[in-house]
Amino acid sequence: MKRKGTFLLLMMAMTVLLTSCWSKKELTDLAIVSAMGVDKTKDGRYHLTLQIINPGNVAGGMQGGGGGTQSPPVTIYSASGDNLVEASRRASGRISRRLYYAHTNLVVVGEKLAREKGLNPLIDAIDRDPEFRITTTLVIANHTSAADLVKTLTSVDKIPANKVMKTLEFTERRWGEDVKVSIQDVMMSLQSPGGETVVSGFRLVGDHKQARTLGNLQESAPEATLRASGIAVLKEGKLVDWLYGKPARGTVWILDEIQGTNINIDWQGKKEAIAYEAVRQKTNVSAQLKNGQPHISVHTRVEGDIGEMEVPVDITNPKVITKIEQSLRKEIKKELKKAIEHAQKDKADIFGFGEVVHRTRPNEWKKLKSEWSDVYFPELNVDITVEAYIRRAGLRNKSFLSGIKENQK
Repeated sequence: MKRKGTFLLLMMAMTVLLTSCWSKKELTDLAIVSAMGVDKTKDGRYHLTLQIINPGNVAGGMQGGGGGTQSPPVTIYSASGDNLVEASRRASGRISRRLYYAHTNLVVVGEKLAREKGLNPLIDAIDRDPEFRITTTLVIANHTSAADLVKTLTSVDKIPANKVMKTLEFTERRWGEDVKVSIQDVMMSLQSPGGETVVSGFRLVGDHKQARTLGNLQESAPEATLRASGIAVLKEGKLVDWLYGKPARGTVWILDEIQGTNINIDWQGKKEAIAYEAVRQKTNVSAQLKNGQPHISVHTRVEGDIGEMEVPVDITNPKVITKIEQSLRKEIKKELKKAIEHAQKDKADIFGFGEVVHRTRPNEWKKLKSEWSDVYFPELNVDITVEAYIRRAGLRNKSFLSGIKENQK
């Protein structure tokens, strides 16, 4: 009898615990936000631009309906407020559904806001929201507003937020002048010793008014497109500079984020005659103190293939291969050095050198911490070592151009 009572009590307790659905959300009541843009208004307030998915249009494409009219896959809503929470609440008054941020994949910050107010208040608001994911990708609008980027319709990817994310992912993998970072990555970097970090930039190329129309998508070569553009340097949460080209790639290289890229070297008096495709790389950073002064060592090892040659080269000759590898090492070292010099000019330790010193020499770091960005980092002695190796030469060893040269003799 006692066992039956205990069993009955247990069943009742389980019944109470299993009563769920108290926090249910009907899909028809939700406005799914795929991207959020944040700008600064002229009076210093926050302007929020929300890219909301139209589920029917995404699932079935931009179908004709009611006279052959088309509807876009996303709808844009915007509002302003003294802070991000107020702006979001005000935006809810313009839509018949509850704003749902759990599937927000992209946050775009306007350049003006990033320079003047910085990202710290914005990140704090997002981090406090239990619905928002801090793994969301973060970009900064380059020479444009966040609203213009969020409002742009894209031709290949139906949801514009996916276009930005995929572009960053593939350009990081194939070229290396951009880096895909999340809000969490930025938070960790800004809280680390030094407090500087980098965020990829994106810009709108073309007419911003045309970018919002369906007519732009009906062109084989759209007049307005989105493209990755530069790397933003953040210091104390504020945008201080942009990196492009080799300084940008050198930065990504030191951060050990290069997944693949292309290096061109001169040969036999011809500029950029040989294209080298890096397929694997590893960068290590270490720190030492010499006579009380910090000293950083950067070591990079690269393996790759010969992708193209514009002059006849006998790559079956080991001595020739060695000479090409030496040229590659010089070129890569030049890029890394240029990136470091640029960062030292900005007094922004975007490479995390301060974190390396803190991790390996914690006691000494206490003495350096207060003057690291303004005194020690700008004058930091950095030793760069590069190893570059050629592993393959494509489908042929003997150059096609070498065969032509031989036949002409």
